[in-house]
Amino acid sequence: MNGINPFQNFPGVKPQQAVGKAAEKQEGNTPSFKETLQQMLSEINDEQAAAKESVQKFLNGEIEDVHQVMIAAEKAGIGLEMTMEIRNKIIEAYREVMRMSG
Repeated sequence: MNGINPFQNFPGVKPQQAVGKAAEKQEGNTPSFKETLQQMLSEINDEQAAAKESVQKFLNGEIEDVHQVMIAAEKAGIGLEMTMEIRNKIIEAYREVMRMSG
């Protein structure tokens, strides 16, 4: 793929996993859409929890590095934005299918 990683903008998906997923697909052990979506939502939920914990530790004085807190919050925010965009695309696709069948 000329050195381009199509998964670079998806939190929780590492290039090694992408290669692993491609290998699994060739073997016929591809995870279902539901499993993939559940895994992604679980990882985003973990990032949200980590951001909340990071903020709490900062407020308690356990973390002094504001950058660490901001990075955790941004990762969680980007994950949430991506989730909302995926949801919007799924709804858009569903509506398109319903228009086609009617």
